[in-house]
Amino acid sequence: MNEDLSTYHQPIGNLFASQESDLDSKCFRLSAEQVAFYHAHGYLAGVKLLTDEQTEALRAELDQLADPAHPGRSLFYEYNSNESGDPSRTLFHALGAWRVAPGFHDLLWSPSFTILASQLLGGPVRFWHDQIFYKPARHGGVVAWHQDYSYWTRTIPMAHLSCWIGLDDSTIANGCLHYVPGSHQWDLLPVTGLVDDMTAIQEVLTDEQKVQFRPVAIELKKGEAAFHHPLMVHGSFANKTDRPRRATVINVFREGVLSASNGPLLDGVPAIRAGEKLEGQFFPLLTESNA
Repeated sequence: MNEDLSTYHQPIGNLFASQESDLDSKCFRLSAEQVAFYHAHGYLAGVKLLTDEQTEALRAELDQLADPAHPGRSLFYEYNSNESGDPSRTLFHALGAWRVAPGFHDLLWSPSFTILASQLLGGPVRFWHDQIFYKPARHGGVVAWHQDYSYWTRTIPMAHLSCWIGLDDSTIANGCLHYVPGSHQWDLLPVTGLVDDMTAIQEVLTDEQKVQFRPVAIELKKGEAAFHHPLMVHGSFANKTDRPRRATVINVFREGVLSASNGPLLDGVPAIRAGEKLEGQFFPLLTESNA
């Protein structure tokens, strides 16, 4: 079994640059216009986060992690070799790579991510959990329309942020991310499932929301990212190309978020009593202050 890397709350390798000075940090900062766009539309896309070298390193780790016989599999909070219910489609989806692979671990502390996340959340940032989405060539499955916070109501308040990072070029043809701009201003919708059915969400939308339901495709180059609000309605279609579509997601929250459940917040993680702050081994602080 692999060493559990969640015990390290700092980078353990040299793949990602450290923030050595205020001058260095300025090159990562978002403009005022980018921050305003995020708050107005609920997302911000096309942000370059990874170099080609970093992308290749994470791809290599992902290919190893996707092997069901990987010795670190027991450290994942969830591990689905195929979460799709459609036997003709495959969707690898796993939570917890940061505990297993050094590249995915150190990515959390990369200033190209942490500085931007702190800007968008407006304060210090803590880690929630990561995800891997892997759609293999020709038969990659779909991720159905959903809002992230509908799966996270065991935490309060809703002060979360997701960062979707492409490890391959993502296009309409291979199942890129799609957003419904402005849907971050909607109320929390009932859960209609995370896989397979791209029409189920229509059953829970109001007439006004159906009119506003105008998805936009978020095509990204490898190493580019898209940030989105926890109420943003998003999903992705099947990969029908001859190349894989691999991505990782970092989910974070602003310092001070509390547990809203007396049960475990993630599988295998000790419970934090309702009303108590999320912190400790599995929810490390990524930034000390608003960058």
